[in-house]
Amino acid sequence: MTYRAATVRERFPRARAMMGLMIRSLLIRGGFLSILSLAFLATWNSGSANQAPPLRWYKGNLHTHTLNSDGDSTPSDVASWYRDHRYQFLVLSDHNYLTEVDGLNAIHGAKEKFLLIAGEEVTDSFQGKPVHVNAYNLSRFVAPTHGSSLVATIQGNVNAIREARALPSLNHPNFRWAVTSQDLLQVENLPLFEVYNGHPLVHNQGGGGSESLEEMWDVLLSADKRVYGIAVDDAHNFKTMGPKLSNPGRGWVMVRAPELTKEAIAAALSAGNFYASSGVELVDAAATESELRIQIKPESDTRYTTKFIGAGGKVLATSFGTEAAYRFASGEKYVRAKVEASTGDEAWVQPHFR
Repeated sequence: MTYRAATVRERFPRARAMMGLMIRSLLIRGGFLSILSLAFLATWNSGSANQAPPLRWYKGNLHTHTLNSDGDSTPSDVASWYRDHRYQFLVLSDHNYLTEVDGLNAIHGAKEKFLLIAGEEVTDSFQGKPVHVNAYNLSRFVAPTHGSSLVATIQGNVNAIREARALPSLNHPNFRWAVTSQDLLQVENLPLFEVYNGHPLVHNQGGGGSESLEEMWDVLLSADKRVYGIAVDDAHNFKTMGPKLSNPGRGWVMVRAPELTKEAIAAALSAGNFYASSGVELVDAAATESELRIQIKPESDTRYTTKFIGAGGKVLATSFGTEAAYRFASGEKYVRAKVEASTGDEAWVQPHFR
């Protein structure tokens, strides 16, 4: 459509001008010269309004801590670690503390290279069960709401974050086995959910009869909850590294956005325009009306398995190699994908809703 319109405008400039005059005359005489009409005229005359800005991949961590809560390093040192390790954006999510990022961006930020986004881990509990909800792109501090039940506590904090015009995400539901999928089915307006958390004590895989985070995700998706899965570090320890410490570099998101701004990153997260990873890098992941297609960036001596997953967590198809595609069938609620590397690393592609 864009190519044909451009060709007509280029080949028939007089017709284009006459059409523009006719449209103006009709709109003015009819009294319809509104904002919408002006936008239409601008689109006709520009010849480029249909061209969306190019999208880029930006690597970011959405969950980390500093000395402002229970981390071991200053906000500046934490920002330095992520920039030095080729991340493009970072959220400092201290417990019940809004770490200011303007000064940090003045030091560490650079256009299209690195950005700090304000955040907070709104930290609450109900009868000893922790309820932690991250707030992204936050403009003011959000106090925990202390609900009358576990679900009311989660919902109250989600609502408070929304009222602050920020984006909420439920953190590590299996931490101290606090939150189940049945709890989350009762929560509204929750767009994000940690399907992977790099902290060693949060039980991503479930166990003992408790669901894994992926199983929870499929329960929510199967019940028509549009929740996108993120991977995070939840890093606290930057001075000492070890498998039993909550170190950085274990989980991140790759967000596809037109520019590296807090608004563009938040909008892409809200729309599910990203994938989550604990080590696998993708060249592309895209859905059309007919199929979901994935291309993996290969690592030396590493093999890959891609699983396409539907309602109830059912594996619809399995593919091997660095390219995989699944053609949608009728009646499917959603299809998501998971890439498993022979190294143990994984990537989670967001669900395509049918």
